[in-house]
Amino acid sequence: MLIVPRAMLEGQAPPQNAVVRVDPALDAIVPAAAKAELLKGDYFGAIEGPVWADEGRSGYLLFSDMAANVIYKWTPAGALSVFLDKSGFTGTDLNSVGGQYTNGRLHVLLIGSNGLTLDRQGRLIIAAMTDRSVTRLEKNGARTTLVDKYEGKRLNSPNDLVVKSDGAIYFTETTSGMRGRDESPARELPFHGVYLIKDGALRLLDKDPQGSAPNGIAFSPDEKTLYINGGTKITRYDVLADDTIANPRVLIDLNVEKTPGNTDGMKVDRNGNIYCSGPGGVWIISPQGKHLGTIVTPDRVANIAFGDADSRTLYMVGGRSLWRIRVNIPGIRPVTGAVGS
Repeated sequence: MLIVPRAMLEGQAPPQNAVVRVDPALDAIVPAAAKAELLKGDYFGAIEGPVWADEGRSGYLLFSDMAANVIYKWTPAGALSVFLDKSGFTGTDLNSVGGQYTNGRLHVLLIGSNGLTLDRQGRLIIAAMTDRSVTRLEKNGARTTLVDKYEGKRLNSPNDLVVKSDGAIYFTETTSGMRGRDESPARELPFHGVYLIKDGALRLLDKDPQGSAPNGIAFSPDEKTLYINGGTKITRYDVLADDTIANPRVLIDLNVEKTPGNTDGMKVDRNGNIYCSGPGGVWIISPQGKHLGTIVTPDRVANIAFGDADSRTLYMVGGRSLWRIRVNIPGIRPVTGAVGS
C-alpha cells in the first residue's frame, strides 16, 4: 500500500490511485499492494448508484448515468452496454427538468436514475430521480412505480436506496433531478426526506438529518443501525422492531480534515467498516467512527458498491469514470440474482 502522510490530504493532493493510511488498522482491510484501477475513463456524463448482480459464473455491475438517462451494464470481461434506457426520466420535455452539474469537462443536466439496489427477489429497485419516484424493474422488463407522492404531494428527487432483509425499502431524497434544485418552482415538499416503503405504504422517517439533504444510506451487518450521510456528516440511527428509526447521533464529521467535498454514496463491509464517498476520495471508517484511511482517485467518487463472486472488489463510480479496488473483507451487498428481462 502506498503510504501518504495525513498532512497531504490537508495540502497538496496525494498521488493518483493512492491509498492513504490514517490508522494502522487499515492494513487488515486494504491489501498492502492495492490501488485503484481505472476500468473505463473519461467516457460517461455523471455516473452513480452502482449495484452488483449475480448471473451465470461472473455476474455484472449496473450503474446509472444521470446525464445520459440510462443504466449501464459492465461485465468483468470489460463489455459495456446499455441495460435500461430512460432510466430516471420517461417524459419528453427536458426544458424544465434536471439539476445542473459540472462533470469536470462539461456542464450537464442530471435527468437519469440515481441509486440502484436489488430487492429480495432480485428485482432492480431504481431511484428514478427526475420522474420523482421509486420504481421496480420486473423480471419481464415492465416497470412498477412503488411510490411517487407523500401525503398527496410529489416527492422531490429520490437519491439512494437500501433494502432490509425483511423486504422494507429505505430511501433518501435530494432535489438533484429538479431544474433549480431547492429553488425549483416544481418542488412540492419543503424538506428533504428519509423514507420507508413497507407493506405498500410510504412513511416519512426523518427530515434534513443534521440540517443537510440526506444522501448515502446503508445498514450495519446486524441491521440494528442505519447510517445516513449528508453534507459532511454521517448520522447513525437505531432501527426499531417496526423498521422505523430513532436516536439520531453523528458518527463522524468528515470535515475534520478540512479538505473540500461532501459525503455521497456509502456501503458497509461484513466487519461493520463503513466506506463513504467524501472529501479527497472514499473514506474507510470503523464502526466506532474512526477515520482509518482514504482511497484516492483522480476523479471524484460519487458512489460505490461491492461486487464479484467473493464481494471483495469495491467498484467506484463518479463523473466520467469507473474504478475498482480489491479489499480484504467482503462487503455487504443485496441478494443477488438475474434482474430485468
